[in-house]
Amino acid sequence: MMKMKKIFLLTLISASVLTACNDSSSDQKQNSDAAATSTDAILGAGSSFVYPLFSKMFEAYNKEKNIQVNYQSIGSGGGIKQLQNKIIDFGASDAPMNDDQLAKSPGPILHIPDCLGAVCITYNLPGDPTLKMTPDVLADIFLGKLKNWNDSRIQSLNPDVKLPDLAISTAHRSDGSGTTYIFSDYLSKVSPDWQTQVGKGTALSWPCGVGAKGNEGVSGIIKQTPGCIGYVELAYSIQNKMPVASLKNKSGNFVAPTLASTNAAAKIDNIPADMRVSITDTDAPDGYPICSFSYILIYKDLSINTKSQAQAQEVLDLVKWIIQDGQQYSEALLYAKLPDSVVKQELGLLQTVTYNNKPLN
Repeated sequence: MMKMKKIFLLTLISASVLTACNDSSSDQKQNSDAAATSTDAILGAGSSFVYPLFSKMFEAYNKEKNIQVNYQSIGSGGGIKQLQNKIIDFGASDAPMNDDQLAKSPGPILHIPDCLGAVCITYNLPGDPTLKMTPDVLADIFLGKLKNWNDSRIQSLNPDVKLPDLAISTAHRSDGSGTTYIFSDYLSKVSPDWQTQVGKGTALSWPCGVGAKGNEGVSGIIKQTPGCIGYVELAYSIQNKMPVASLKNKSGNFVAPTLASTNAAAKIDNIPADMRVSITDTDAPDGYPICSFSYILIYKDLSINTKSQAQAQEVLDLVKWIIQDGQQYSEALLYAKLPDSVVKQELGLLQTVTYNNKPLN
């Protein structure tokens, strides 16, 4: 058993379990399976957006603290559901929980930003050209209004690229996804048609396209389908050597998704006390317009979903490590570090965490 404690567990949940996430009996089975796998691990689930960073962080944490973190990359919607069902110790979501979700939860839930990331637009075209896109063109592609890559609206933005006479197909997330929320939050701000016809959310009624589970699934669909375009977290496009588009931001500048442009987008003031905030469509002249915080979700009173005060303390210690020491791993994976002002606000929020209404350290 002691040897097993030193092994870092990182579970990719199967498609059948993902599909069953909304079924309470399946949730109970997942709980039993997870407990059988590792009774001593800290259990988390949710965002695939932050999965590459969490993989590195939790490996380092296990080496440093000899504590396993078993994280399931099942999408933000699944993470929220499992937290509400008290199956896991912490959830992870790129979409802040809405008021209705919070009201239906067993107790107050805290939103703790763990990083900043960019959602990039990537595609499969001959020669992997670097394209420029405006908000209206991007929205109309995903609304199904633009049908071909050599459409004059796309070609005029890219006069130096010979675009092929090739049908456009789109890929999107089929699971409840914070990445989808970030993307649709942006499109809802910049396109009245998108706002009225589709709107924003973790799961949408898509006008067109093919769905896949996780950033991994969307990346795979795009790579396999000539003419396909979709949205993924930046690290996935880099890992898969996929081209990304530069987007015209609110200041009129075409900006590529990079670490620098993500950092620029994060320079905001007056973050709400509960830290639920949207930073898409940034005012920053050098900021990339589809950026967001990703959140760790924990109960304010950890007796709701942890087995003991000692386990609750381990969860709280992990969260504090992620937002402080763990930030050293962010930039190598193209996530922006949390600003010092955000970390300070988070630490204040974490001081309110309790176990059976008694403060933790």
